[in-house]
Amino acid sequence: MKNPLLQAVSLLLEKLFLFSNFKLFSSGAPSEDKARKSFYEISSFRRGDVLEVPRFHLTHYGIYLGDNRVAHMMPDILLVLTADKGLTQTVVSNKRLILGVISRVASIRVDTVEDFAYGAEILVNHLDDTLKKKALPNQEVAERAEERLGFTTYSLLWNNCEHFVTYCRFGTAISPQADKFCETLKIIIRDQRSMLASAVLGLASIVYLGLTSYTALPAIFIPVCLWLAG
Repeated sequence: MKNPLLQAVSLLLEKLFLFSNFKLFSSGAPSEDKARKSFYEISSFRRGDVLEVPRFHLTHYGIYLGDNRVAHMMPDILLVLTADKGLTQTVVSNKRLILGVISRVASIRVDTVEDFAYGAEILVNHLDDTLKKKALPNQEVAERAEERLGFTTYSLLWNNCEHFVTYCRFGTAISPQADKFCETLKIIIRDQRSMLASAVLGLASIVYLGLTSYTALPAIFIPVCLWLAG
């Protein structure tokens, strides 16, 4: 049985990760951005290549399957609302994506290169240099991606598009983006100024709202947890 406290902490971290990178979801959405590039050098892509689309603070990843098809993981709330593939196979909108992230539902789906990139620049196999890992043969990479097509759970920290791609490409599911966020969060938690700031805010809430259980407990509990973590 999973530890409820660990589950709560994990959920909180994922929501922080979502809001700290919220600009990702305001760029390149079907309803907001019609200025997609209509042409990519698809002939230069090989089956099994990792395609990367940088978007502000985060990068979206997919596996090229050939014939202008890209397999990638996309959160989508519509997956739990309808079984109509005619609806779920349409390009995922901002609202569907954000609600899918919050509800932790996604699918590994196939889209065209244009729908995958939405006008953004595409980097090819950039992860190979970044992670300095030996990639599997391209054909095996594509086959691993095809095997995982369909519904999946989603987690910004533990099961995102980067986890999917690194599993296919290197045989191990990792996410340097999520790791970097967790490291940054640890630095903030360990900073003594965070403990002091939380204590001051706690005292301010008690003075402003009065001494009650819902003001006193956080005012004591949060600084103590930060102190212990530091």
